[in-house]
Amino acid sequence: TMMAIGLGGPVNKVAYSFAVANLATGSPENPGPWMIMAAVMAAGMVPPLAMALATVVDRRLFSAAERENGKAAWLLGAAFISEGAIPFAAAAPLRVIGASILGAATTGAIAMGAGVVSQAPHGGVFVMFAMQGTWPMFLVAIVAGVIVSALAVIVLKRFVRRTPIQAAEPQLATV
Repeated sequence: TMMAIGLGGPVNKVAYSFAVANLATGSPENPGPWMIMAAVMAAGMVPPLAMALATVVDRRLFSAAERENGKAAWLLGAAFISEGAIPFAAAAPLRVIGASILGAATTGAIAMGAGVVSQAPHGGVFVMFAMQGTWPMFLVAIVAGVIVSALAVIVLKRFVRRTPIQAAEPQLATV
Protein backbone atom coordinates (compact mmCIF):
# COMPACT_ATOMS: atom_id res chain seq x y z
CA THR A 1 0.00 0.00 0.00
CA MET A 2 2.95 2.34 0.51
CA MET A 3 3.49 2.28 -3.25
CA ALA A 4 -0.01 3.68 -3.81
CA ILE A 5 0.05 6.30 -1.07
CA GLY A 6 3.00 8.25 -2.38
CA LEU A 7 2.59 7.80 -6.15
CA GLY A 8 6.29 8.31 -6.64
CA GLY A 9 6.74 10.53 -3.61
CA PRO A 10 8.57 9.97 -0.32
CA VAL A 11 6.37 7.18 1.06
CA ASN A 12 6.64 5.32 -2.23
CA LYS A 13 10.41 5.78 -2.23
CA VAL A 14 10.76 4.31 1.27
CA ALA A 15 9.04 1.07 0.21
CA TYR A 16 11.01 0.93 -3.03
CA SER A 17 14.34 1.66 -1.29
CA PHE A 18 13.68 -1.09 1.27
CA ALA A 19 13.00 -3.59 -1.52
CA VAL A 20 16.07 -2.59 -3.54
CA ALA A 21 18.36 -2.56 -0.49
CA ASN A 22 17.44 -6.15 0.27
CA LEU A 23 17.73 -7.53 -3.27
CA ALA A 24 21.33 -8.66 -2.77
CA THR A 25 20.34 -10.79 0.23
CA GLY A 26 17.95 -12.91 -1.82
CA SER A 27 18.84 -16.39 -3.00
CA PRO A 28 17.04 -19.51 -4.21
CA GLU A 29 17.10 -20.71 -0.60
CA ASN A 30 15.91 -17.30 0.67
CA PRO A 31 13.58 -15.82 -1.97
CA GLY A 32 11.89 -13.43 0.49
CA PRO A 33 13.75 -10.29 -0.62
CA TRP A 34 13.03 -11.12 -4.27
CA MET A 35 9.36 -11.62 -3.41
CA ILE A 36 9.26 -8.22 -1.73
CA MET A 37 10.77 -6.61 -4.83
CA ALA A 38 8.19 -8.27 -7.07
CA ALA A 39 5.32 -7.19 -4.82
CA VAL A 40 6.62 -3.61 -4.62
CA MET A 41 7.03 -3.40 -8.39
CA ALA A 42 3.62 -4.90 -9.12
CA ALA A 43 1.87 -2.68 -6.57
CA GLY A 44 3.59 0.42 -7.94
CA MET A 45 2.32 -0.37 -11.42
CA VAL A 46 -1.33 -0.48 -10.32
CA PRO A 47 -2.21 3.23 -9.83
CA PRO A 48 -1.33 4.50 -13.33
CA LEU A 49 -2.69 1.40 -15.05
CA ALA A 50 -5.93 1.62 -13.05
CA MET A 51 -6.43 5.28 -13.91
CA ALA A 52 -5.76 4.48 -17.57
CA LEU A 53 -8.37 1.71 -17.47
CA ALA A 54 -10.89 3.89 -15.64
CA THR A 55 -10.62 6.59 -18.33
CA VAL A 56 -11.53 3.96 -20.94
CA VAL A 57 -14.32 2.28 -18.96
CA ASP A 58 -16.19 5.48 -18.01
CA ARG A 59 -14.88 8.36 -20.11
CA ARG A 60 -17.52 10.85 -18.97
CA LEU A 61 -16.14 10.89 -15.41
CA PHE A 62 -12.85 12.31 -16.63
CA SER A 63 -11.91 15.58 -18.28
CA ALA A 64 -10.37 15.67 -21.75
CA ALA A 65 -6.96 16.31 -20.17
CA GLU A 66 -7.39 13.33 -17.84
CA ARG A 67 -8.36 11.09 -20.77
CA GLU A 68 -5.17 12.18 -22.55
CA ASN A 69 -3.15 11.50 -19.40
CA GLY A 70 -4.83 8.10 -19.29
CA LYS A 71 -3.30 7.23 -22.66
CA ALA A 72 0.20 7.97 -21.37
CA ALA A 73 -0.52 6.18 -18.08
CA TRP A 74 -0.72 2.83 -19.91
CA LEU A 75 2.97 2.96 -20.81
CA LEU A 76 4.04 4.60 -17.57
CA GLY A 77 2.29 1.93 -15.52
CA ALA A 78 3.65 -0.91 -17.64
CA ALA A 79 7.17 0.46 -17.02
CA PHE A 80 6.61 0.78 -13.23
CA ILE A 81 6.48 4.57 -13.22
CA SER A 82 3.90 5.29 -10.52
CA GLU A 83 3.97 9.02 -11.23
CA GLY A 84 1.59 8.38 -14.14
CA ALA A 85 -1.27 8.57 -11.62
CA ILE A 86 -0.30 11.98 -10.21
CA PRO A 87 -2.49 14.08 -12.54
CA PHE A 88 -5.50 12.04 -11.44
CA ALA A 89 -4.61 12.30 -7.77
CA ALA A 90 -4.16 16.06 -8.12
CA ALA A 91 -7.76 16.34 -9.36
CA ALA A 92 -9.33 13.98 -6.79
CA PRO A 93 -6.74 12.97 -4.18
CA LEU A 94 -8.89 11.02 -1.73
CA ARG A 95 -10.73 9.11 -4.43
CA VAL A 96 -7.66 8.24 -6.48
CA ILE A 97 -5.31 7.46 -3.60
CA GLY A 98 -7.98 5.48 -1.75
CA ALA A 99 -8.81 3.43 -4.84
CA SER A 100 -5.11 2.96 -5.60
CA ILE A 101 -4.45 1.64 -2.09
CA LEU A 102 -7.16 -1.01 -2.50
CA GLY A 103 -5.74 -2.22 -5.80
CA ALA A 104 -2.10 -2.10 -4.71
CA ALA A 105 -2.91 -4.09 -1.56
CA THR A 106 -4.76 -6.67 -3.67
CA THR A 107 -1.82 -6.91 -6.05
CA GLY A 108 0.79 -7.17 -3.31
CA ALA A 109 -1.16 -9.88 -1.51
CA ILE A 110 -1.56 -11.97 -4.66
CA ALA A 111 2.09 -11.53 -5.67
CA MET A 112 3.39 -12.47 -2.22
CA GLY A 113 0.92 -15.32 -1.81
CA ALA A 114 1.89 -16.76 -5.20
CA GLY A 115 5.60 -16.46 -4.45
CA VAL A 116 6.37 -14.15 -7.37
CA VAL A 117 10.05 -13.16 -7.40
CA SER A 118 12.00 -10.45 -9.19
CA GLN A 119 15.72 -9.85 -9.14
CA ALA A 120 15.33 -6.69 -11.24
CA PRO A 121 14.83 -3.47 -9.25
CA HIS A 122 12.84 -1.65 -11.94
CA GLY A 123 11.25 -2.05 -15.34
CA GLY A 124 7.74 -3.41 -14.85
CA VAL A 125 6.59 -5.80 -17.56
CA PHE A 126 9.79 -5.14 -19.46
CA VAL A 127 11.84 -7.16 -16.94
CA MET A 128 9.61 -10.20 -16.63
CA PHE A 129 12.61 -12.31 -17.74
CA ALA A 130 13.98 -11.77 -14.21
CA MET A 131 11.00 -13.45 -12.59
CA GLN A 132 12.19 -17.06 -12.91
CA GLY A 133 8.96 -18.53 -14.22
CA THR A 134 6.69 -16.62 -11.83
CA TRP A 135 5.76 -13.93 -14.37
CA PRO A 136 2.26 -15.33 -15.13
CA MET A 137 1.20 -14.71 -11.52
CA PHE A 138 2.92 -11.31 -11.64
CA LEU A 139 0.54 -10.41 -14.48
CA VAL A 140 -2.47 -11.94 -12.71
CA ALA A 141 -1.69 -9.91 -9.58
CA ILE A 142 -1.38 -6.69 -11.57
CA VAL A 143 -4.58 -7.28 -13.55
CA ALA A 144 -6.52 -8.04 -10.36
CA GLY A 145 -5.27 -4.90 -8.62
CA VAL A 146 -5.87 -2.71 -11.66
CA ILE A 147 -9.46 -3.92 -11.91
CA VAL A 148 -10.06 -3.35 -8.19
CA SER A 149 -8.61 0.19 -8.33
CA ALA A 150 -10.31 1.16 -11.58
CA LEU A 151 -13.71 0.01 -10.32
CA ALA A 152 -13.16 1.71 -6.96
CA VAL A 153 -12.26 5.06 -8.52
CA ILE A 154 -15.25 4.84 -10.88
CA VAL A 155 -17.61 4.07 -7.99
CA LEU A 156 -16.13 6.87 -5.90
CA LYS A 157 -16.36 9.38 -8.75
CA ARG A 158 -19.92 8.34 -9.67
CA PHE A 159 -21.57 7.97 -6.31
CA VAL A 160 -19.69 10.10 -3.82
CA ARG A 161 -21.09 13.58 -4.07
CA ARG A 162 -18.86 16.58 -4.00
CA THR A 163 -19.37 19.00 -1.15
CA PRO A 164 -20.49 22.52 -2.07
CA ILE A 165 -17.00 23.83 -1.27
CA GLN A 166 -15.41 21.37 -3.72
CA ALA A 167 -18.03 21.96 -6.40
CA ALA A 168 -17.98 25.75 -6.23
CA GLU A 169 -16.22 27.73 -8.91
CA PRO A 170 -13.26 29.69 -7.61
CA GLN A 171 -14.16 33.32 -7.08
CA LEU A 172 -11.86 35.98 -8.47
CA ALA A 173 -11.20 38.92 -6.23
CA THR A 174 -12.22 42.26 -7.69
CA VAL A 175 -10.51 45.44 -6.78
